[in-house]
Amino acid sequence: MRKVLKWIGIVLGSLIGLLLVVGTVMFLLGNARFNKTYEFPSSNIVLPTDESSLELGKHRVQSLCAGCHGEDLGGIENWFNSPPLGIVDTANLTSGKGGVGATYTDEDYVGAIRHGIDSQGKPIFMPAVVSTAFLSNEELGAIIAYIRTLPPVDRELKGERLSPVAKIMLTAGILGDLPVELVNHATDVTAPPAEASVAYGEYMVNSHDCRICHGPNLNGGPFPDPTVPVISPNITPGGEVAGWTEEEFINTIRTGVKPDGYGMNPSLMPWMDYAKFYDHELQAIYMYLTSLDALPQYVK
Repeated sequence: MRKVLKWIGIVLGSLIGLLLVVGTVMFLLGNARFNKTYEFPSSNIVLPTDESSLELGKHRVQSLCAGCHGEDLGGIENWFNSPPLGIVDTANLTSGKGGVGATYTDEDYVGAIRHGIDSQGKPIFMPAVVSTAFLSNEELGAIIAYIRTLPPVDRELKGERLSPVAKIMLTAGILGDLPVELVNHATDVTAPPAEASVAYGEYMVNSHDCRICHGPNLNGGPFPDPTVPVISPNITPGGEVAGWTEEEFINTIRTGVKPDGYGMNPSLMPWMDYAKFYDHELQAIYMYLTSLDALPQYVK
């Protein structure tokens, strides 16, 4: 009996040792990906100074940036807080104390928004990069120019504090890829004319997080926060949006209430940010969505 217990102890000890070795290796690999340095060609984006461009920049900031960085763009403490994975404070984008605007060059902003890297070239935990990489040079320049005009906000935050578990899960493929590993890193991006058209609707969908939540084919998918067990709905003609009129679609985004009276959860669907879209932008999105093939709802 003692020999049996001894062998069981040896086997269990060996398994635990093996798991520790594997976990350590996976942690080191994940950590290396977080600390890898990237370098991309200069965008040569020229920041505009005219009022119409600054108004465009403000418009995009309100719908794209404020939801994660706060209405004053001073950053949000504990924007992501999941004990197994870690804590993330979003960046203070202004030039105030603790803000990146005090040190960031225009190209540093481009690196963060288009490529998903910080001023040192290292990856940042900014899921929206998968969408903001589609922003045209004109709109990206307008966003940065507008941010430069904001009053400084003194708010010192702690950035990313991701756990060893998160880095192991990254290596295991459970958390997907880092944004910098996903985007195509184009340096000269254009947009269709800003009008109610299918082409402009596609541009709006691509650049405003729709595919992050509703899946690459827009027929639904896992919610991007792995700690939230929700499947996003299908917004192709295979889903309920197909039965909505243009007026009903726009009213849903403006009010957060679907035609059937169901109120959308703003923590899952940021309709309050998208409610700020201009009419022609919402019309274009509707035109694009209804032009797609009818796909079945994604099922996990």
